[in-house]
Amino acid sequence: MTGTQEFESVLEGSDKNVVSFENQNLSLLKRAQHFLHSTPAAVPLIGGRFFSSYTLTLILQQIAIVGILGAAQTLVILTAGIDLSIGVIMVISSVIMGNVAITYGIPTPIAVVAGMIVGGLCGLLNGFLVAYMKLPPFIVTLGTWNIVMATNFIYSANETLRDTDVDEKAPLLHLFAASFKLGNAVLTLGVVAMVLLVLLLWYVLNHTAWGRHVYAVGDDPEAAKLSGIQTKKVLLTVYAVSGVIAGLAAWVSIGRNGSVSPSSAVTDFNLQAITATVIGGISLFGGRGSILGTLFGAMIVGVVSMGLNMLGADPQWKVLLTGVLIIAAVAIDQWIRKVSV
Repeated sequence: MTGTQEFESVLEGSDKNVVSFENQNLSLLKRAQHFLHSTPAAVPLIGGRFFSSYTLTLILQQIAIVGILGAAQTLVILTAGIDLSIGVIMVISSVIMGNVAITYGIPTPIAVVAGMIVGGLCGLLNGFLVAYMKLPPFIVTLGTWNIVMATNFIYSANETLRDTDVDEKAPLLHLFAASFKLGNAVLTLGVVAMVLLVLLLWYVLNHTAWGRHVYAVGDDPEAAKLSGIQTKKVLLTVYAVSGVIAGLAAWVSIGRNGSVSPSSAVTDFNLQAITATVIGGISLFGGRGSILGTLFGAMIVGVVSMGLNMLGADPQWKVLLTGVLIIAAVAIDQWIRKVSV
């Protein structure tokens, strides 16, 4: 017993620190390696499943609606404006299409045209208030956002048109859900519509007089007016075209979602479209940026969203990162403007 007690007394004075093999001077590459080793769920983000054709086509399908709305938002932002109502214009256009075709039994092509006309009229109202009444775009579209959203709920009584009803009575509304294979990739007509729309608008903005006028009005409206550009008509047509594009997004959204739901008006379509536009390099101060950037901005948003989903992260992280991306993109744009002065 005495020997044991003497042994324990010797141990009392010994170092009790646990041996550690961690190297505090790890390189960035080594730290990344350790992170991937301890977090296997992150591995798909740098290879394998994440960059597979299946995952990338899923991203394209996911951003089809946001990409189309982003294209509409781009036109408005290029004139130094903003359209907060673009998301609800899309929703009410889809509700009009669904009810005209299914509830009233009118031929689907007429229903689609009716929905796009409603979208164009909503945009025309925004354009009139901004161009001719000289009201700030932010206030105008904030007001019409609430007006259109309320009208949407009142008109539809918040009743959802089911997927089976659409398939039975108006299958043409599901046109953009049709898919086809391109190699190992599976694309939908909604993705094709988004890409073709962006390419068409790129051509119009860069190779037509109207497109050059849009940039001129956004860069310096007074100088544009003095040079003979009818700035009011340009603004009016920009908002009207934006509304029609929202009508196209409505048609694509029916194909994507299957059903027609008025309650989708409360989703963050506006924020996502603005995010894609700003991240894509379109200046919020107007007059600068390429619509092709909006497409890439939408893809970045889709990649971030898909990555977080694959990691099993809380959905609120997507909202948080979206806010961070917007602030960072605007800050960089402001810095570029200061350097260019």
